[in-house]
Amino acid sequence: EFGASSLLTRTTSDISQVTQFLTMFLRMVLSAPFMLVGAIFMATSKSPTMSAILLVTTPLLIICVGIIGRKSSKMYSLVQKQIDQINRIVREKLTGIRVIRAFNKDEYEENRFDKASFNLTKMSIKVNRLTMFLQPLVILILNMTIISVLYVGAHQIDMGHLQVGDLMAFIQYVQQIMMAFVVMSMLFVMMPRAIVSYTRISDVLETNSTVIDPKSPTQEKITKGNIEFKNVSFGFPLSEENTLSNLNFTINSGETTAFIGSTGSGKSTLIKLLPRLYDVTEGEILIDNSNIKDYSLTNLRDSIGFIPQKSLLFSGTVRENLCYGNKNATDEDIFTALKIANAYDFIMEKENKLDFHVAQGGTNFSGGQRQRLCIARAVIKKYSVLIFDDSFSALDYKTDIAVRKSLREISSDKSIIIVAQRISTIMNAEKIIVLDDGAIVGQGTHKELMENCPVYMEIGNSQLSQEVS
Repeated sequence: EFGASSLLTRTTSDISQVTQFLTMFLRMVLSAPFMLVGAIFMATSKSPTMSAILLVTTPLLIICVGIIGRKSSKMYSLVQKQIDQINRIVREKLTGIRVIRAFNKDEYEENRFDKASFNLTKMSIKVNRLTMFLQPLVILILNMTIISVLYVGAHQIDMGHLQVGDLMAFIQYVQQIMMAFVVMSMLFVMMPRAIVSYTRISDVLETNSTVIDPKSPTQEKITKGNIEFKNVSFGFPLSEENTLSNLNFTINSGETTAFIGSTGSGKSTLIKLLPRLYDVTEGEILIDNSNIKDYSLTNLRDSIGFIPQKSLLFSGTVRENLCYGNKNATDEDIFTALKIANAYDFIMEKENKLDFHVAQGGTNFSGGQRQRLCIARAVIKKYSVLIFDDSFSALDYKTDIAVRKSLREISSDKSIIIVAQRISTIMNAEKIIVLDDGAIVGQGTHKELMENCPVYMEIGNSQLSQEVS
Protein backbone atom coordinates (compact mmCIF):
# COMPACT_ATOMS: atom_id res chain seq x y z
CA GLU A 1 0.00 0.00 0.00
CA PHE A 2 2.98 2.31 0.49
CA GLY A 3 5.90 2.81 -1.84
CA ALA A 4 9.46 2.76 -0.54
CA SER A 5 9.91 6.48 -1.25
CA SER A 6 6.75 7.36 0.66
CA LEU A 7 7.83 5.24 3.62
CA LEU A 8 11.20 7.03 3.66
CA THR A 9 9.44 10.41 3.78
CA ARG A 10 7.10 9.25 6.51
CA THR A 11 9.94 7.93 8.68
CA THR A 12 12.11 11.03 8.23
CA SER A 13 10.37 14.25 7.19
CA ASP A 14 6.95 13.47 8.70
CA ILE A 15 8.37 12.34 12.02
CA SER A 16 10.61 15.44 12.07
CA GLN A 17 7.56 17.70 11.62
CA VAL A 18 5.69 16.02 14.48
CA THR A 19 8.80 16.20 16.68
CA GLN A 20 9.27 19.94 16.05
CA PHE A 21 5.63 20.61 16.81
CA LEU A 22 5.69 18.64 20.07
CA THR A 23 8.96 20.30 21.15
CA MET A 24 7.51 23.76 20.63
CA PHE A 25 4.24 22.76 22.26
CA LEU A 26 5.95 21.48 25.41
CA ARG A 27 8.40 24.36 25.71
CA MET A 28 6.26 27.37 24.86
CA VAL A 29 2.62 26.72 24.13
CA LEU A 30 1.74 25.06 27.45
CA SER A 31 2.51 28.30 29.29
CA ALA A 32 0.67 30.54 26.77
CA PRO A 33 -2.91 29.68 27.89
CA PHE A 34 -2.06 30.44 31.56
CA MET A 35 -0.51 33.76 30.51
CA LEU A 36 -3.58 34.53 28.41
CA VAL A 37 -6.12 33.75 31.13
CA GLY A 38 -4.14 35.62 33.82
CA ALA A 39 -3.65 38.71 31.65
CA ILE A 40 -7.34 38.81 30.69
CA PHE A 41 -8.36 38.55 34.36
CA MET A 42 -6.00 41.38 35.40
CA ALA A 43 -6.98 43.59 32.45
CA THR A 44 -10.68 43.17 33.25
CA SER A 45 -10.09 44.06 36.91
CA LYS A 46 -8.34 47.28 35.89
CA SER A 47 -10.94 48.49 33.39
CA PRO A 48 -14.02 46.54 32.31
CA THR A 49 -14.79 49.23 29.73
CA MET A 50 -11.49 48.95 27.88
CA SER A 51 -11.66 45.16 28.17
CA ALA A 52 -14.58 45.30 25.74
CA ILE A 53 -12.03 46.12 23.04
CA LEU A 54 -10.59 42.63 23.50
CA LEU A 55 -14.01 41.15 22.76
CA VAL A 56 -13.66 42.54 19.23
CA THR A 57 -9.96 42.01 18.48
CA THR A 58 -9.61 38.53 20.04
CA PRO A 59 -12.31 36.81 17.90
CA LEU A 60 -10.92 38.64 14.85
CA LEU A 61 -7.49 37.18 15.58
CA ILE A 62 -8.89 33.68 16.13
CA ILE A 63 -10.83 33.82 12.83
CA CYS A 64 -7.72 34.90 10.87
CA VAL A 65 -5.59 32.15 12.41
CA GLY A 66 -8.31 29.56 11.71
CA ILE A 67 -8.68 30.54 8.04
CA ILE A 68 -4.94 30.48 7.38
CA GLY A 69 -4.52 27.19 9.26
CA ARG A 70 -7.31 25.53 7.29
CA LYS A 71 -5.95 26.59 3.90
CA SER A 72 -2.35 25.72 4.74
CA SER A 73 -3.34 22.23 5.91
CA LYS A 74 -4.36 21.21 2.38
CA MET A 75 -1.20 22.71 0.94
CA TYR A 76 1.06 20.89 3.41
CA SER A 77 -0.47 17.60 2.32
CA LEU A 78 0.60 18.38 -1.25
CA VAL A 79 4.08 19.41 -0.03
CA GLN A 80 4.61 16.03 1.65
CA LYS A 81 3.50 14.23 -1.51
CA GLN A 82 6.00 16.30 -3.49
CA ILE A 83 8.71 15.21 -1.02
CA ASP A 84 7.60 11.60 -1.66
CA GLN A 85 8.20 12.25 -5.35
CA ILE A 86 11.68 13.71 -4.70
CA ASN A 87 12.62 10.73 -2.54
CA ARG A 88 11.38 8.30 -5.20
CA ILE A 89 13.49 9.91 -7.91
CA VAL A 90 16.60 10.12 -5.71
CA ARG A 91 16.21 6.49 -4.65
CA GLU A 92 15.86 5.36 -8.26
CA LYS A 93 18.89 7.43 -9.30
CA LEU A 94 21.05 5.96 -6.54
CA THR A 95 20.05 2.34 -7.03
CA GLY A 96 20.04 2.58 -10.82
CA ILE A 97 23.13 4.74 -11.31
CA ARG A 98 24.90 2.16 -13.51
CA VAL A 99 21.87 1.74 -15.76
CA ILE A 100 21.53 5.52 -16.08
CA ARG A 101 25.18 5.83 -17.10
CA ALA A 102 25.02 2.85 -19.44
CA PHE A 103 22.11 4.43 -21.32
CA ASN A 104 23.68 7.90 -21.15
CA LYS A 105 20.60 9.31 -19.39
CA ASP A 106 22.34 11.62 -16.88
CA GLU A 107 20.84 14.75 -18.41
CA TYR A 108 17.38 13.19 -18.61
CA GLU A 109 17.50 12.19 -14.93
CA GLU A 110 18.77 15.65 -13.94
CA ASN A 111 15.84 17.23 -15.77
CA ARG A 112 13.43 14.80 -14.09
CA PHE A 113 14.82 15.75 -10.68
CA ASP A 114 14.77 19.47 -11.54
CA LYS A 115 11.10 19.22 -12.51
CA ALA A 116 10.15 17.48 -9.24
CA SER A 117 12.31 19.92 -7.27
CA PHE A 118 10.67 22.90 -9.02
CA ASN A 119 7.19 21.57 -8.18
CA LEU A 120 8.19 21.15 -4.52
CA THR A 121 9.74 24.63 -4.42
CA LYS A 122 6.68 26.20 -6.03
CA MET A 123 4.29 24.56 -3.57
CA SER A 124 6.56 25.34 -0.58
CA ILE A 125 6.76 29.02 -1.55
CA LYS A 126 3.00 29.15 -1.92
CA VAL A 127 2.30 27.66 1.49
CA ASN A 128 5.06 29.72 3.17
CA ARG A 129 3.63 32.93 1.74
CA LEU A 130 0.31 32.04 3.27
CA THR A 131 1.68 31.11 6.70
CA MET A 132 4.17 33.99 6.88
CA PHE A 133 1.24 36.36 6.40
CA LEU A 134 0.01 35.30 9.83
CA GLN A 135 2.72 37.00 11.92
CA PRO A 136 2.33 40.50 10.37
CA LEU A 137 -1.44 40.08 10.71
CA VAL A 138 -1.12 39.30 14.43
CA ILE A 139 1.20 42.31 14.96
CA LEU A 140 -1.22 44.55 13.05
CA ILE A 141 -4.14 43.47 15.23
CA LEU A 142 -1.94 43.91 18.34
CA ASN A 143 -1.04 47.50 17.39
CA MET A 144 -4.65 48.31 16.49
CA THR A 145 -5.69 46.98 19.90
CA ILE A 146 -3.10 49.17 21.70
CA ILE A 147 -4.16 52.23 19.69
CA SER A 148 -7.79 51.57 20.60
CA VAL A 149 -6.84 51.13 24.27
CA LEU A 150 -4.88 54.43 24.25
CA TYR A 151 -7.80 56.23 22.64
CA VAL A 152 -10.41 54.93 25.08
CA GLY A 153 -8.04 55.18 28.03
CA ALA A 154 -7.18 58.82 27.30
CA HIS A 155 -10.88 59.73 27.44
CA GLN A 156 -11.34 57.87 30.74
CA ILE A 157 -8.29 59.60 32.24
CA ASP A 158 -9.65 62.95 31.05
CA MET A 159 -12.96 62.19 32.82
CA GLY A 160 -11.12 61.07 35.96
CA HIS A 161 -12.35 57.47 35.72
CA LEU A 162 -8.88 55.95 35.22
CA GLN A 163 -5.37 56.59 36.50
CA VAL A 164 -2.37 56.89 34.15
CA GLY A 165 -0.65 54.01 35.96
CA ASP A 166 -3.70 51.81 35.44
CA LEU A 167 -3.65 52.63 31.73
CA MET A 168 0.02 51.65 31.47
CA ALA A 169 -0.66 48.45 33.39
CA PHE A 170 -3.62 47.68 31.12
CA ILE A 171 -1.41 48.13 28.03
CA GLN A 172 1.11 45.70 29.52
CA TYR A 173 -1.64 43.14 30.07
CA VAL A 174 -2.87 43.64 26.49
CA GLN A 175 0.66 43.03 25.23
CA GLN A 176 0.87 39.83 27.28
CA ILE A 177 -2.48 38.73 25.87
CA MET A 178 -1.37 39.44 22.32
CA MET A 179 2.03 37.77 22.86
CA ALA A 180 0.20 34.68 24.07
CA PHE A 181 -1.74 34.79 20.84
CA VAL A 182 1.50 35.22 18.87
CA VAL A 183 2.92 32.10 20.46
CA MET A 184 -0.30 30.22 19.83
CA SER A 185 -0.38 31.50 16.23
CA MET A 186 3.10 30.04 15.72
CA LEU A 187 1.63 26.80 16.96
CA PHE A 188 -1.16 27.07 14.42
CA VAL A 189 1.36 27.67 11.67
CA MET A 190 3.10 24.40 12.52
CA MET A 191 -0.02 22.47 13.48
CA PRO A 192 -1.49 21.90 9.99
CA ARG A 193 1.75 20.37 8.71
CA ALA A 194 2.19 18.35 11.92
CA ILE A 195 -1.38 17.05 11.61
CA VAL A 196 -0.79 16.04 7.99
CA SER A 197 2.45 14.31 8.98
CA TYR A 198 0.82 12.60 11.95
CA THR A 199 -1.97 11.32 9.70
CA ARG A 200 0.56 9.93 7.22
CA ILE A 201 2.46 8.20 10.04
CA SER A 202 -0.76 6.84 11.52
CA ASP A 203 -1.78 5.44 8.14
CA VAL A 204 1.31 3.23 8.25
CA LEU A 205 1.02 2.27 11.91
CA GLU A 206 -2.66 1.45 11.62
CA THR A 207 -2.26 -0.70 8.51
CA ASN A 208 -2.53 -4.27 9.71
CA SER A 209 -0.84 -7.14 7.96
CA THR A 210 -3.20 -9.53 6.23
CA VAL A 211 -0.83 -12.36 7.16
CA ILE A 212 -1.37 -12.94 10.88
CA ASP A 213 -0.79 -15.67 13.44
CA PRO A 214 -3.70 -18.01 14.21
CA LYS A 215 -5.39 -17.47 17.56
CA SER A 216 -4.56 -21.01 18.69
CA PRO A 217 -1.56 -22.19 16.67
CA THR A 218 -0.59 -25.83 16.62
CA GLN A 219 2.43 -26.67 18.77
CA GLU A 220 3.63 -29.41 16.45
CA LYS A 221 6.96 -28.80 14.77
CA ILE A 222 7.51 -29.22 11.05
CA THR A 223 9.93 -32.12 10.77
CA LYS A 224 9.40 -33.96 7.48
CA GLY A 225 8.45 -31.18 5.08
CA ASN A 226 5.77 -33.05 3.13
CA ILE A 227 3.80 -30.43 1.20
CA GLU A 228 0.43 -30.58 -0.51
CA PHE A 229 -1.35 -27.90 -2.55
CA LYS A 230 -5.13 -28.36 -2.65
CA ASN A 231 -7.07 -26.29 -5.18
CA VAL A 232 -4.83 -23.30 -4.50
CA SER A 233 -5.54 -20.01 -6.25
CA PHE A 234 -3.99 -16.63 -5.58
CA GLY A 235 -4.61 -13.11 -6.82
CA PHE A 236 -2.99 -9.86 -5.79
CA PRO A 237 -5.21 -7.19 -4.20
CA LEU A 238 -7.02 -5.01 -6.78
CA SER A 239 -6.05 -7.49 -9.51
CA GLU A 240 -8.89 -8.54 -11.78
CA GLU A 241 -7.46 -12.00 -12.52
CA ASN A 242 -5.76 -14.63 -10.38
CA THR A 243 -2.01 -15.00 -10.74
CA LEU A 244 -2.29 -18.70 -9.82
CA SER A 245 -5.32 -20.86 -10.58
CA ASN A 246 -6.43 -24.20 -9.07
CA LEU A 247 -3.04 -25.74 -8.29
CA ASN A 248 -2.95 -29.32 -7.08
CA PHE A 249 0.29 -31.22 -6.42
CA THR A 250 2.37 -32.83 -3.66
CA ILE A 251 6.03 -32.47 -2.65
CA ASN A 252 7.47 -35.43 -0.77
CA SER A 253 10.18 -35.25 1.84
CA GLY A 254 13.59 -36.30 0.56
CA GLU A 255 12.76 -35.33 -3.00
CA THR A 256 13.70 -32.39 -5.17
CA THR A 257 10.74 -30.71 -6.81
CA ALA A 258 11.36 -28.11 -9.50
CA PHE A 259 9.17 -25.43 -11.07
CA ILE A 260 9.77 -24.08 -14.53
CA GLY A 261 7.84 -21.93 -16.93
CA SER A 262 7.96 -18.77 -18.98
CA THR A 263 8.50 -15.38 -17.39
CA GLY A 264 5.34 -14.30 -15.56
CA SER A 265 3.95 -17.80 -15.22
CA GLY A 266 3.74 -17.44 -11.39
CA LYS A 267 6.73 -19.51 -10.23
CA SER A 268 8.11 -17.02 -7.70
CA THR A 269 4.63 -16.11 -6.48
CA LEU A 270 3.87 -19.79 -5.86
CA ILE A 271 6.85 -20.45 -3.60
CA LYS A 272 6.22 -17.24 -1.64
CA LEU A 273 2.94 -18.78 -0.52
CA LEU A 274 4.80 -21.44 1.50
CA PRO A 275 6.39 -19.12 4.13
CA ARG A 276 3.19 -17.06 3.98
CA LEU A 277 4.77 -14.00 2.45
CA TYR A 278 1.35 -13.99 0.76
CA ASP A 279 -1.78 -15.87 1.79
CA VAL A 280 -3.72 -17.99 -0.67
CA THR A 281 -6.94 -16.55 -2.04
CA GLU A 282 -8.61 -19.96 -2.38
CA GLY A 283 -7.75 -23.50 -1.35
CA GLU A 284 -5.19 -24.57 1.23
CA ILE A 285 -1.55 -25.55 1.58
CA LEU A 286 -0.63 -28.41 3.91
CA ILE A 287 2.78 -29.13 5.43
CA ASP A 288 3.03 -32.39 7.34
CA ASN A 289 -0.76 -32.77 6.98
CA SER A 290 -1.51 -29.44 8.72
CA ASN A 291 -2.69 -26.24 7.07
CA ILE A 292 0.16 -23.70 7.09
CA LYS A 293 -2.30 -21.17 8.57
CA ASP A 294 -2.51 -23.38 11.68
CA TYR A 295 1.21 -22.94 12.38
CA SER A 296 2.54 -19.81 14.03
CA LEU A 297 4.52 -17.64 11.62
CA THR A 298 7.63 -18.17 13.73
CA ASN A 299 7.26 -21.95 13.67
CA LEU A 300 6.50 -22.01 9.94
CA ARG A 301 9.28 -19.70 8.80
CA ASP A 302 11.86 -21.23 11.12
CA SER A 303 11.29 -24.52 9.28
CA ILE A 304 11.85 -23.06 5.82
CA GLY A 305 15.18 -22.08 4.29
CA PHE A 306 14.55 -19.45 1.63
CA ILE A 307 17.04 -18.21 -0.96
CA PRO A 308 15.41 -15.28 -2.81
CA GLN A 309 15.75 -14.50 -6.48
CA LYS A 310 17.71 -11.35 -5.72
CA SER A 311 20.76 -12.17 -3.62
CA LEU A 312 20.73 -9.78 -0.67
CA LEU A 313 23.52 -9.42 1.88
CA PHE A 314 23.42 -6.99 4.78
CA SER A 315 26.20 -4.63 5.79
CA GLY A 316 28.34 -6.24 8.50
CA THR A 317 30.65 -9.24 8.50
CA VAL A 318 30.44 -12.53 6.64
CA ARG A 319 29.81 -14.27 9.97
CA GLU A 320 26.91 -11.96 10.86
CA ASN A 321 25.30 -12.54 7.45
CA LEU A 322 25.63 -16.31 7.60
CA CYS A 323 24.27 -16.48 11.17
CA TYR A 324 21.27 -14.33 10.24
CA GLY A 325 18.91 -17.30 10.39
CA ASN A 326 20.67 -19.19 13.18
CA LYS A 327 22.37 -17.01 15.78
CA ASN A 328 23.65 -20.09 17.63
CA ALA A 329 25.61 -21.43 14.66
CA THR A 330 29.19 -22.43 15.44
CA ASP A 331 32.22 -21.82 13.24
CA GLU A 332 32.07 -25.50 12.30
CA ASP A 333 28.46 -25.05 11.12
CA ILE A 334 29.50 -22.00 9.11
CA PHE A 335 32.45 -23.74 7.46
CA THR A 336 30.26 -26.74 6.57
CA ALA A 337 27.65 -24.47 5.00
CA LEU A 338 30.31 -22.57 3.05
CA LYS A 339 31.68 -25.83 1.65
CA ILE A 340 28.20 -27.00 0.64
CA ALA A 341 27.60 -23.68 -1.12
CA ASN A 342 31.05 -23.86 -2.76
CA ALA A 343 31.94 -20.58 -1.05
CA TYR A 344 34.61 -21.80 1.36
CA ASP A 345 37.62 -21.08 -0.85
CA PHE A 346 36.95 -17.45 -1.72
CA ILE A 347 35.98 -16.60 1.89
CA MET A 348 39.18 -18.17 3.24
CA GLU A 349 41.15 -16.03 0.79
CA LYS A 350 39.83 -12.87 2.42
CA GLU A 351 42.09 -11.11 4.91
CA ASN A 352 39.75 -11.45 7.89
CA LYS A 353 37.95 -14.57 6.62
CA LEU A 354 34.61 -14.81 8.49
CA ASP A 355 35.11 -11.31 9.88
CA PHE A 356 35.57 -9.82 6.42
CA HIS A 357 33.39 -6.72 6.07
CA VAL A 358 30.39 -6.99 3.74
CA ALA A 359 29.47 -3.72 2.04
CA GLN A 360 25.86 -2.59 1.87
CA GLY A 361 24.02 -4.93 -0.48
CA GLY A 362 27.14 -7.13 -0.73
CA THR A 363 28.57 -4.97 -3.51
CA ASN A 364 32.13 -6.06 -2.70
CA PHE A 365 31.24 -9.59 -3.86
CA SER A 366 30.38 -10.76 -7.36
CA GLY A 367 26.85 -11.87 -8.23
CA GLY A 368 27.79 -15.55 -8.08
CA GLN A 369 29.57 -15.12 -4.74
CA ARG A 370 26.53 -13.37 -3.27
CA GLN A 371 24.30 -16.22 -4.41
CA ARG A 372 26.58 -18.81 -2.82
CA LEU A 373 26.69 -16.88 0.45
CA CYS A 374 22.88 -16.66 0.44
CA ILE A 375 22.71 -20.43 -0.11
CA ALA A 376 25.13 -20.96 2.81
CA ARG A 377 23.00 -18.67 4.98
CA ALA A 378 19.93 -20.81 4.28
CA VAL A 379 21.79 -24.09 4.83
CA ILE A 380 22.94 -23.00 8.29
CA LYS A 381 19.29 -22.59 9.25
CA LYS A 382 17.71 -25.76 10.65
CA TYR A 383 15.18 -26.26 7.86
CA SER A 384 12.74 -28.93 6.79
CA VAL A 385 11.98 -27.26 3.47
CA LEU A 386 14.64 -25.55 1.34
CA ILE A 387 13.45 -23.17 -1.37
CA PHE A 388 15.60 -21.83 -4.20
CA ASP A 389 13.95 -19.01 -6.12
CA ASP A 390 16.09 -19.08 -9.28
CA SER A 391 19.10 -18.98 -6.95
CA PHE A 392 21.55 -20.66 -9.33
CA SER A 393 21.21 -18.16 -12.17
CA ALA A 394 24.54 -16.41 -11.48
CA LEU A 395 26.50 -19.66 -11.06
CA ASP A 396 28.49 -21.30 -13.81
CA TYR A 397 27.52 -24.86 -14.76
CA LYS A 398 30.39 -26.46 -12.82
CA THR A 399 29.58 -24.61 -9.61
CA ASP A 400 25.86 -25.18 -10.15
CA ILE A 401 26.36 -28.95 -10.35
CA ALA A 402 28.73 -29.01 -7.34
CA VAL A 403 26.32 -27.05 -5.12
CA ARG A 404 23.29 -29.16 -6.05
CA LYS A 405 25.26 -32.36 -5.45
CA SER A 406 26.28 -31.18 -1.97
CA LEU A 407 22.71 -30.18 -1.16
CA ARG A 408 21.32 -33.58 -2.11
CA GLU A 409 23.81 -35.27 0.22
CA ILE A 410 22.67 -33.29 3.27
CA SER A 411 18.95 -33.12 2.43
CA SER A 412 18.00 -36.78 2.05
CA ASP A 413 15.18 -36.29 4.57
CA LYS A 414 14.25 -32.73 3.56
CA SER A 415 12.14 -31.23 0.80
CA ILE A 416 14.02 -29.19 -1.78
CA ILE A 417 12.12 -26.83 -4.06
CA ILE A 418 13.86 -25.21 -7.00
CA VAL A 419 12.57 -22.50 -9.28
CA ALA A 420 14.78 -22.21 -12.35
CA GLN A 421 14.96 -20.91 -15.87
CA ARG A 422 17.64 -23.38 -16.97
CA ILE A 423 16.54 -26.94 -17.62
CA SER A 424 20.07 -28.17 -16.87
CA THR A 425 19.54 -27.08 -13.26
CA ILE A 426 16.38 -29.15 -12.72
CA MET A 427 16.54 -32.05 -15.17
CA ASN A 428 17.61 -34.48 -12.41
CA ALA A 429 14.77 -33.50 -10.06
CA GLU A 430 12.39 -36.28 -8.99
CA LYS A 431 9.44 -34.11 -10.04
CA ILE A 432 9.24 -31.14 -12.38
CA ILE A 433 6.10 -29.00 -12.44
CA VAL A 434 5.54 -26.84 -15.51
CA LEU A 435 3.59 -23.61 -15.10
CA ASP A 436 2.02 -21.54 -17.83
CA ASP A 437 -0.05 -18.44 -17.15
CA GLY A 438 -0.55 -19.43 -13.49
CA ALA A 439 -1.77 -22.97 -14.19
CA ILE A 440 -0.06 -26.35 -14.14
CA VAL A 441 0.34 -27.73 -17.67
CA GLY A 442 2.63 -30.64 -16.87
CA GLN A 443 4.11 -32.78 -14.06
CA GLY A 444 6.70 -35.52 -14.17
CA THR A 445 10.36 -36.21 -14.74
CA HIS A 446 12.46 -34.54 -17.39
CA LYS A 447 12.15 -37.52 -19.72
CA GLU A 448 8.38 -37.76 -19.31
CA LEU A 449 7.82 -34.05 -19.88
CA MET A 450 10.01 -34.01 -22.98
CA GLU A 451 7.63 -36.58 -24.42
CA ASN A 452 4.22 -35.29 -23.42
CA CYS A 453 4.38 -31.59 -22.39
CA PRO A 454 4.52 -29.13 -25.32
CA VAL A 455 5.47 -26.14 -23.11
CA TYR A 456 8.36 -28.02 -21.52
CA MET A 457 9.43 -29.41 -24.90
CA GLU A 458 9.58 -25.87 -26.27
CA ILE A 459 11.74 -24.71 -23.37
CA GLY A 460 13.92 -27.80 -23.60
CA ASN A 461 14.48 -27.60 -27.33
CA SER A 462 15.47 -23.95 -27.03
CA GLN A 463 18.07 -24.69 -24.32
CA LEU A 464 19.41 -28.16 -24.86
CA SER A 465 21.09 -29.80 -27.80
CA GLN A 466 19.33 -32.72 -29.47
CA GLU A 467 21.80 -35.15 -27.89
CA VAL A 468 21.09 -33.97 -24.32
CA SER A 469 17.32 -33.78 -24.81
